[in-house]
Amino acid sequence: MSYHGDYLAPTGSEYDAMDFVPDASRRPRGVAVYAALRSLGRSGVSEMVDRCCKLARRLADTVGAVPGVVLLNDVVLNQVLFSAGERTGELLAMVQASGETWMGGTTWEGEPAIRVSVSSWATTEADIDRAVAAIGEAARDLDG
Repeated sequence: MSYHGDYLAPTGSEYDAMDFVPDASRRPRGVAVYAALRSLGRSGVSEMVDRCCKLARRLADTVGAVPGVVLLNDVVLNQVLFSAGERTGELLAMVQASGETWMGGTTWEGEPAIRVSVSSWATTEADIDRAVAAIGEAARDLDG
């Protein structure tokens, strides 16, 4: 059942649970969508999506100011792509190891990149700021 895409970075382990379930999921996705619509209504879901998009733009605006980090995309929804050039993989590993935030690796126009999808109802501006601080700290550590 495995499938691959540039946005799905391999875990590096021999066993990847995603390869053993349909849709890379262990639960029926429709239930979560139904529950969100039932509890929040259309306007509540719309507000949540707008907030996630706004937070993605905040991330893009602030991460682009981190020395050594380059924003790669125009943020129009909730996806942010950035790079640290040849050291992108190292930066990603350091940010993940910090435990402050998690983001995934990907490939953008043939080059390594870091991909962030702001999609949680619980994400706040403070979370975005902490993520950018972790990226900045890792970038400074890379520069020695």
